[in-house]
Amino acid sequence: MTADILTITDLKKYFVVGHKGIRRREPITVKAVDGVSFAVREGETFGLVGESGSGKSTVAYVTVGMYRPTAGSIHFRGQPLFGEKGERPLALKKEIQIVFQDPGSSLNPRRTIKQILELPLRIHRPQDNRLEQILALLEMVELPADYMYKYPRMLGGGEKQMVAIARALATQPSFVILDEPTSALDVSIQGKIINLLMRLQREFHLSYLFITHDLSLMRNVASRVAIMYLGKVCEIAETVEFFRSPYHPYTQMLLSSIPVVSEEEEQLKPRKIISTGEIPSPVNIPSGCSFHLRCPYKMEICTRIDPVMVQVGEGHLVRCHLHGQPGEASHEE
Repeated sequence: MTADILTITDLKKYFVVGHKGIRRREPITVKAVDGVSFAVREGETFGLVGESGSGKSTVAYVTVGMYRPTAGSIHFRGQPLFGEKGERPLALKKEIQIVFQDPGSSLNPRRTIKQILELPLRIHRPQDNRLEQILALLEMVELPADYMYKYPRMLGGGEKQMVAIARALATQPSFVILDEPTSALDVSIQGKIINLLMRLQREFHLSYLFITHDLSLMRNVASRVAIMYLGKVCEIAETVEFFRSPYHPYTQMLLSSIPVVSEEEEQLKPRKIISTGEIPSPVNIPSGCSFHLRCPYKMEICTRIDPVMVQVGEGHLVRCHLHGQPGEASHEE
């Protein structure tokens, strides 16, 4: 089996967003990521899917070093990403890069494309011929050489994202986080960007953590998929198995909501799951299973005890009392 390149273990990231109480000493905490664990294999595309506010982008930002974890650990090829004081080795910064959702806001509007691509080269590859490498990066993402003299405002959305991809590849990384890289683009250009990313993955043996809310996209690009809800992973499976046999009620609800264009595709979807209630506030997550307020199958234990991940098949994990170990759904804490 292929070795893991990135391992995330019981990752937590909490944010204090205010204080309450008479003297305002009690912090109000958002548990953006609350005990997430998964591993990405060398050379694979691992899909991380969830609604807005599920915590998937926070996982990305901690992994790339924008945030320090509150608890838990992240290892890259067996080496911890964060030292005892929260610092990250420069070599690991070079190995892990990110492509953001909106290229319009992630590119400095006052810098030319040449200057944008030159910065990571100056930091991580100071001995290289920068002009030669900039030309190579532009060719890599299928942009003409004269684009180096343009500013981001002179480019279309797809072209900006190509520049963002080139910037991410400038350090010659082995692991790239794709944070909804096509959601801000026109449908006409989304396919081109996806094809470009898949080609680059093959050519440079890249590993991807692909973050999105689009399950249809994951079906075509990811080898494995994890579903997040309110800061926790509720199901992980190989992509084929995931779409064929979803176990968690939240996963079933998401899959049953995917739009289709034929009766044959409709028959492949799981039975329609209608959720009740609203998504809880991340400031006030309910006790027990965080999905129980919306789940049509909730049991009494779901309101009290947060379920743990259990294996229901080869590489298929689910966090739900409906699929716990025999007798688990009836015992007391």
